[in-house]
Amino acid sequence: MNIFEKSDAFYLLAFFFIVISLGTAALLIPGMWTGDSALRFTDAVFTASSAVCVAGLGTVDTTIFSRTGQIVILLLIQTGGLGIISFSSLILTISDNRLGLSRRMTIQGFYLDGIEHRPQNIVRNIITFTFVIEAIGAVALSLLFKSRGERNWLFMGVFHSVSAFCNTGLSVLPGGLKRFSGDIPVIMVFMTLISLGGAGFLVLHDVLRFIRGKTRRLHYHSKVILAMNGVIIAAGSLFFIIFERTRLFGAMPTPAAIMNAVFQTVNTRSSGFDMAAQNSLSQPSKLLSAILMFIGGAPGSVAGGIKITTVFVLFAFLFCPADKDGDVKIFRRRLTGESVNKAVVYTFKALLLLFTFIIALTVSERFTEKPFGAIAFEVFSAFATVGLSLGITGDLSTAGKWIVIGAMFAGRVGLIALAFPSLTQTNPDITYPKGTLLME
Repeated sequence: MNIFEKSDAFYLLAFFFIVISLGTAALLIPGMWTGDSALRFTDAVFTASSAVCVAGLGTVDTTIFSRTGQIVILLLIQTGGLGIISFSSLILTISDNRLGLSRRMTIQGFYLDGIEHRPQNIVRNIITFTFVIEAIGAVALSLLFKSRGERNWLFMGVFHSVSAFCNTGLSVLPGGLKRFSGDIPVIMVFMTLISLGGAGFLVLHDVLRFIRGKTRRLHYHSKVILAMNGVIIAAGSLFFIIFERTRLFGAMPTPAAIMNAVFQTVNTRSSGFDMAAQNSLSQPSKLLSAILMFIGGAPGSVAGGIKITTVFVLFAFLFCPADKDGDVKIFRRRLTGESVNKAVVYTFKALLLLFTFIIALTVSERFTEKPFGAIAFEVFSAFATVGLSLGITGDLSTAGKWIVIGAMFAGRVGLIALAFPSLTQTNPDITYPKGTLLME
């Protein structure tokens, strides 16, 4: 029991389990659901898990919940979006004004030297950035919705601002955002909120310090995040235009088609709003979407996936020769062998979890004749906490729904737990005999 008492991963898992349980209980209260029949327990758990894990998938339509039920979902999204770093950190420190070493290592694991090192300030910055950006987004979206003649435009603006910044993708608009597929101002606001939420609080803090003149240069981490984001968005948008210009985007004017291609790239990496029907995408676009979902956003953000820094380290390792110590030199910096090893191990663990859930969902849905591509896409989306689907979520069997719930939980909480700094004592270095294996 002493191990669990010292495990930050245990506290994080417990935090999310408790919030999901409370959210499920709240959604089952009479008056939260306006459907013709009672809300099923599995669907309530699925909705609460999707909101708290900021995954965005849904077995039932969010619009069928009452306004009170939608507010509960909104609170679950906000709690989940902040809980990875802020709320879990606050819970761990509430019983003691002095932070222990393990608490400091966990919280500081989301920040880098030279930017911020005081855990209380880290949590305060995260909360401040979140509420300020969401408030600005809520004002912008509310005004846009009002000018477009939407009813309940104020609540719609607040809900979608929180959902976008927390990279959830849940919507309380009938049909999602499809009606705005040609509305460039609305698309721009959503993309900005999604991008800011997926950039990571470290990068936002670093950029703000640079703008204020408190530092003359951005941190190497921030430069990598911004550069990788630019490359991925540019490349993804180009491929989506090539694959869909005569298909899904065929009836759109060129500016709207380009904007939708950019939105699809941004959306698939962290959020999951339905601006376009995903089951209408070409096969190459579906594959590209799955890859972008697996990559995800920046570390220390609300985005899912294995994170773009992990991808950066993997590509550096593949294309830049490592020295005798395993270090890789790229862009006048040295990535240590330890960093490379962490990236490789982390990716393989993520792939192992991902394919385990794909196999499980394939088995559970073996009698429903769902295409394997749709099943794989569903698991990629759930595991990367994106929320896009090819239209099979609501038709999943009860076992399939629980498997997707597990994938959302593993992708949102499990991967973060794997990234926590190890607090175990290591044994002194021991030299073992060299082992030789044939590799080809």
